[in-house]
Amino acid sequence: MINAKQKDDVKNPIENMPGTNGLMVMKQSLAENTWGIASSIDIYQCDPAIIRNADKIKRFVAELCEVIEMKRFGETQVVHFGEDERVAGFSMVQLIETSLISAHFANQTNTVYLDVFSCKAYNPETVQKFAQDFFKGEYSTLNVTLRR
Repeated sequence: MINAKQKDDVKNPIENMPGTNGLMVMKQSLAENTWGIASSIDIYQCDPAIIRNADKIKRFVAELCEVIEMKRFGETQVVHFGEDERVAGFSMVQLIETSLISAHFANQTNTVYLDVFSCKAYNPETVQKFAQDFFKGEYSTLNVTLRR
């Protein structure tokens, strides 16, 4: 569980990491001709009605792909599972022509764990903001790795 100090520290994690903002990451990926960008975004205290609705999760994926200009490959897969209440919730997978978008939606904590990997450059902060707004999360964290 995140304490109040940690919560304040992660409200805008990019500001706490000079030189790693989304646009710079995107430009660095292009300049270095990396294999791709992998973003892991954790969104806390989301709207339970949204993260427990498969149709809304599918709509999120379609809209996200438009926002970051990724072409979906096949249908979005959304499956509910988890015998252990700690991990129960929907999981989502969407193939994109340049790789993959996936997420798990944890019912017990109303948290979204979103991953985007693409060999086409994109702005990870755009994904973070769009996802946090869509799921009505209170705050989020973003971790980005350039895949070489």
